[in-house]
Formats: sequence, C-alpha cells, structure tokens
Amino acid sequence: MDQNQHHTMTYTLNSGIKGTISLSTKQIQDWIESYRVGSKYVTTVGKEHFGLNPELVADFKVHNEFSEQREHVAAIQPTAPSKDNEQLAEAYSQHRVLIQVECKCGASYIDESAYKRNKWGCKECGDIVFLDSKKGMVDTTKGKAWYMTNRYFVER
Repeated sequence: MDQNQHHTMTYTLNSGIKGTISLSTKQIQDWIESYRVGSKYVTTVGKEHFGLNPELVADFKVHNEFSEQREHVAAIQPTAPSKDNEQLAEAYSQHRVLIQVECKCGASYIDESAYKRNKWGCKECGDIVFLDSKKGMVDTTKGKAWYMTNRYFVER
C-alpha cells in the first residue's frame, strides 16, 4: 500500500454539514485510529493545518479508485444519426399538430404540438389560451391549424 497516495475523504458532521479533504494513506489510517478511540485528529494538508473532532463526525467515507465518486473525464464520441433514429423522428414529425394562438396580450403566432390539446400557454405572457372547437381549424401560412384564444369565452 502506497503511503503517499492521496484519497478523498468525505465526512458529515452531526449538524449535517458535509466536508471533503484529500489525505494520504497514512493520514487516513491515523484518522481512522483517532475516530476509533475518540481522540481529536490534527494533521497538515499542504501548508494548512486541519483538525477534526471525531465526536462531532456522524459518518465518513474514503473514496479510492474503485469508489462510485471517482472523477473521470471521458471524451464523448459523436455518433452518426442512424436510419432508425431518422425514421423515428420522421414518424413523430408526421403527427405534429399546428396551433394558431391569439392571446389577449396581443400575441398572435403559429406553434407546433405533439398532439391536439384543449389548453395551451401563451409564450409571450404565459396566460392560458383555450381551443375554440366551434371555430375548428383555420388556414395559416404553414397550413391548417387549431385555433386557440383567450380573447373571448370559449365553450369547453
């Protein structure tokens, strides 16, 4: 066991405050002994002195190369879009529904939805607009769209 190898120790105080510190293998062994017998632990980390009272520590964990919390930096490889993904995206886009929104805030725009809805949120002011099923679908520059508004009372 390499005595100079450093490990990250995470501890939780009885108050709930968490802390982390990097200690050598020898320092970890000394801390565990202090924790076991209940004596205060003081050591030097770099140019700083570090002290920990085991009576105030609820629990601690030493992370090593096999721990879940080890740090890895891995390059994410870009993947080429597969035929399956393209077909799936195409299938979903075929079922998109156009919505013509006219809000009392003055906003008027065309939006897309994955399915027909009875309510929608105005992207300008956040107010709810309702589907006017009596008016039905209206012609827009992008094609037929469901008409949604809050400018007048809509039968639901």
